[in-house]
Amino acid sequence: MTALDLVVMAAGKGTRMKSRLPKVLHRLAGRALIQHVIDTAAGLQARRVVVITGHGAEEVEGALTLSAQLAGTAVPAFARQEPQLGTGHAVQQAVPLLEDDGVTLILNGDVPLIGEPTLRELIASCAGRNLALLTVDMPDPTGYGRIVRSGDKVRAIVEHKDASAEQRRIHEIYTGVMAVPTPLLKRWLARLTNDNVQGEYYLTDIVKLAVADGCGVAAVKTADRIEVDGVNSPVQLAELERAYQLRQARILMEQGVRIVDPARFDVRGRLQCAQDVEIDINCVFEGEVSLGEGVSIGPNCVIANASIADGAVIHAFTHIDGKKAGVKVGARALVGPFARLRPGADLGPDVHIGNFVEVKNSTLARGAKANHLAYIGDSEVGERVNYGAGSITANYDGANKLRTVIEADVHVGSNCVLVAPVTVGRGGTVGAGSVITRDTPPQALSIARGKQVSIANWQRPAKGAGRSK
Repeated sequence: MTALDLVVMAAGKGTRMKSRLPKVLHRLAGRALIQHVIDTAAGLQARRVVVITGHGAEEVEGALTLSAQLAGTAVPAFARQEPQLGTGHAVQQAVPLLEDDGVTLILNGDVPLIGEPTLRELIASCAGRNLALLTVDMPDPTGYGRIVRSGDKVRAIVEHKDASAEQRRIHEIYTGVMAVPTPLLKRWLARLTNDNVQGEYYLTDIVKLAVADGCGVAAVKTADRIEVDGVNSPVQLAELERAYQLRQARILMEQGVRIVDPARFDVRGRLQCAQDVEIDINCVFEGEVSLGEGVSIGPNCVIANASIADGAVIHAFTHIDGKKAGVKVGARALVGPFARLRPGADLGPDVHIGNFVEVKNSTLARGAKANHLAYIGDSEVGERVNYGAGSITANYDGANKLRTVIEADVHVGSNCVLVAPVTVGRGGTVGAGSVITRDTPPQALSIARGKQVSIANWQRPAKGAGRSK
């Protein structure tokens, strides 16, 4: 196999985005536009990835470096284009980083949905000897370079501003993606001139040079316009986001997932679903999420980095955020509405977490229940525990996070505070309103609160009473 090197164009300012953020760092489905391109290209097992930066170079390079480090992958090489004198000039900056024994695949950092099968077809058409171009038919080709043919043979790419009236009627356009033998690419780049309306060095001019040199020029036409759509404005970004999400929804529905409204559904990572999963409207899935058989997700939920087992029900407006530690929800568990599961929450089978209950870095064993207005943090909660409304574990002493252990079959009354580190013994009961600071024995009723006092005939202060005029 011929060695493959990738060059990703990411130097543009993206003026129409009207943002201080470099265009290629704007997000689609939770990832930077350019990260989509790099992640897709990773499947091609390229020898080297070179990213050409310019506007916001330090920010783009920093973001890609951090992303690679977090993923444990190789950091791309970077080539700066300063000043920016056209696409041909951009690729010229990568030349010192490209070896002569391979094929160079040129991609655009603002075309996020390019597919790996399409790229493989393009590389195959290059075959180590041809200039291979990816093209598409556009209903409105305004602004794009036109593919000029003689019969079926590609003769040139003419940029819109340089095109004649006849050439502007051509609907086949160049997508900005090409595969080219690296020695030929270097030769043609050295011969580029800026004799055009823009006064720039066009990469597309290498087509004429290839034809003049008798090199084969292959055009691979994709029928999928979405995968070659670029992002130049917030409107285009939103349109591409929705197109992407509708595709994800369709894939899942074809696997049997019931999605109430595909137009109100977002995956910003990877979502895996077993059989008979139901997802209501306005749900967002981030990071790595898996839903077991028969799981039901209510409307307006946000779920990130979580594993939800068979038969669990996540009611409306629940927020599950696993981050690095992840969240686990056991089989047949009921969560929400308006519940919050934070990193490290691990719910066993048949656990109930109700409205306005927050769980963080805690395990709840089979059948435990916290149904109302409660906080469980840094805790181990045993089987069949009933955790009362308004109760909390006080897990932070101002410097350290401390553990609370609530053993099986404990009943914690309403409005209790369990001050960690503390253990509530098996089968015990904590009286409502108690502040528990010491371990309690099994089967005991533990009460820690002030004695109730009633003052007879007490008069409530009245407004204005006792004031001097």
